[in-house]
Amino acid sequence: GGAAGGGYSQIVPMEDFNLHLTGDIHAITAANNLLAAAIDARMFHESTQSDSALFGRLCPEKNGKREFAEPMKRRLQRLGIDKSTPDELTEEEVSKFVRLDIDPSTITWNRVMDTNDRYLRAITVGKGPAEKGFTRETGFDITVASEIMAVLALSTSLEDMRVRLQRMVIGYSKSGMAVTADDIGVAGALAVLMKDTINPNLMQTIEGTPVFVHAGPFANIAHGNSSIVADQLALRLVGKDGFVVTEAGFGADIGMEKFFNIKCRYSGLQPSAVVIVATVRALKMHGGGPNVSAGVPLPKEYVEENIDLVKKGCSNLVKHVQNAQKFGVPVVVCVNRMASDTDEEVSAVQSAVSAVGAEAVPSTHWAHGGSGAVDLANAVIRATEKPSNFKFLYDLDSSIVDKIRTIATEIYGASDIELSDLATEQIKRYTSSGFDKLPICMAKTHLSFSHDPSRKGVPEPFVLPIREIRASVGAGFLYPLVGTMSTMPGLPTRPAFFDVDIDVEQGCKVLGLF
Repeated sequence: GGAAGGGYSQIVPMEDFNLHLTGDIHAITAANNLLAAAIDARMFHESTQSDSALFGRLCPEKNGKREFAEPMKRRLQRLGIDKSTPDELTEEEVSKFVRLDIDPSTITWNRVMDTNDRYLRAITVGKGPAEKGFTRETGFDITVASEIMAVLALSTSLEDMRVRLQRMVIGYSKSGMAVTADDIGVAGALAVLMKDTINPNLMQTIEGTPVFVHAGPFANIAHGNSSIVADQLALRLVGKDGFVVTEAGFGADIGMEKFFNIKCRYSGLQPSAVVIVATVRALKMHGGGPNVSAGVPLPKEYVEENIDLVKKGCSNLVKHVQNAQKFGVPVVVCVNRMASDTDEEVSAVQSAVSAVGAEAVPSTHWAHGGSGAVDLANAVIRATEKPSNFKFLYDLDSSIVDKIRTIATEIYGASDIELSDLATEQIKRYTSSGFDKLPICMAKTHLSFSHDPSRKGVPEPFVLPIREIRASVGAGFLYPLVGTMSTMPGLPTRPAFFDVDIDVEQGCKVLGLF
């Protein structure tokens, strides 16, 4: 929710869009936290029971015989044990089978919730007396950062989603073996919780244009794109001469880059054109304009003409356009025009974009709906008629370090990357596990090309710090955390909830959501 547009260009009903809709995000939260609970429960039971006791409970005797559950059979195959019934296992095989022996320091699977709560970023679990002193440090992420959200968005079918859930890696054993959701035995239950989420949600614009709303991985802390299934279905519906507009999240250095290098790889689809959305106000900020705070009136620089700030800020937009061109796809810039923008300011943006071989078109869809975006639509049609030579930014066979460095230098403009000791250790572990051929999904601020949100425009050459790398093997990417990037946002001093209420006298009308 939250990206529903505005004015005469928005998705309706907006209240449903921004609240529970069909409950997909709640299903993701439940599935994620079921796996988290299963991880801790398994470690607890292994720490308090003998091999024989574990075996007896995992494979109980029913009607005079024991049987393996389906995930147990797959675990035996991964262990290289070719036995079909529990009674055939030797003592040594029983021990290997029942003990995942998870190393708590390697667990990267957090619990999630769909509420910004900074005090859950780092927590200690297991403090109750029934847990017998088994505690560990963990934390919460926001639900959109869950790997299961990414799995939903990158799956091509229910069957594909089931397989991706199965292979999600939650950590490593003390002997260095990757531990998956399937090892824990929970993948089938996760698929059941998620089975209805694979269906895209059909909504509409104010003017009745159909819109699929499906999946919501943020671009700054996840891969930032709507689902492959929604794109596939939309393409079927419009036919070979129709147009499908699919969104990649903020900004183009993260959402667009991940669309190309991750989503296009798994969908097999290639875009005909790229539309980069910019505002004069945002360019003024990148040109050195004053800070903006939520709930505080905009400084005059943003509501009065200031050609100098716009021209300076265009360096940021030009860098985004050039980044898009590196993928071989024609580019159109939508200047999302506001009432305070002057013709001279818009003209400055058009000139800067034209100088690098792209077209910038002002659009007044907020004020005028579809009629205000006709020129933009025609520009997009013209762009799709141009030759396209789509290509990926990096080869999957490149090393993890080289792929991260390529994104940092080519897209962000960094001079190099700097790996923490933890990130270096994780790279070695993932490489030895065969995960080094996965694409890269950078978790980075959307407010700057760099890791520092305060560095606007095109920052001078900088070194990009990589704090940690997580393996989202089920979704199909590695997930570097850049700088201080957090996967659980916090509430500001004045949260939006101060303005949200319900008017019971007007048919329970929701107030203040937008």
